[in-house]
Amino acid sequence: MEPVILTTGRLVLRAFEPSDAPAVLAACQDPDIPRWTHVPSPYTVQDAERFVGTIVPEGWRDDTAYHFAVVSRADGSLVGAMGLVRLARLRGPEREAELGYWTAREQRGRGYTVEAARAVLRWAFRDLGVERMEWLAEAGNDGSWAVARKLGFRREGTQRAKLVHEGTRRDVWTGSLLPSDLAGDPHLAGAPSAADRTPYLPYAG
Repeated sequence: MEPVILTTGRLVLRAFEPSDAPAVLAACQDPDIPRWTHVPSPYTVQDAERFVGTIVPEGWRDDTAYHFAVVSRADGSLVGAMGLVRLARLRGPEREAELGYWTAREQRGRGYTVEAARAVLRWAFRDLGVERMEWLAEAGNDGSWAVARKLGFRREGTQRAKLVHEGTRRDVWTGSLLPSDLAGDPHLAGAPSAADRTPYLPYAG
């Protein structure tokens, strides 16, 4: 699949580029990001360059994972990362995917992650044909759950010892979002807002 660009009132979501490596490296020095995600720790220059230069383009090319750099429309600064990982071939019978995200420390508390995720979810349901979206987080990750709850995800339970983190098995919270859950959410259902009249564009960078 060719990468796409999604836009919101304050943000642009595009595929990561090699030039994003320094910003990714700086953001991932925040200990909260490797603590609650799969980001390596310590996070090195090589990790950042491999992510933006290999992992991101391979995911788009293979139609298996769609990683977006979330950047400010005002100044182009990196707000965070938003990823959509296909759990089965979206063109096959299952059509399931998992949403993941992290936000740079200095950008938190402004509603950017929810705003970006709404654009990704709208694209996933309308254009990719996703029929079930999953959310998973290590038990206790209240920040991630706060975002997921605002997006309409329903908590389905806890999987015991599901995740291995730093050599220790940890419980995982799980949730899901279906297209039918969106009927009452004007941000995800119905016509795009004025800021989203062109919800995505072919990415050519």
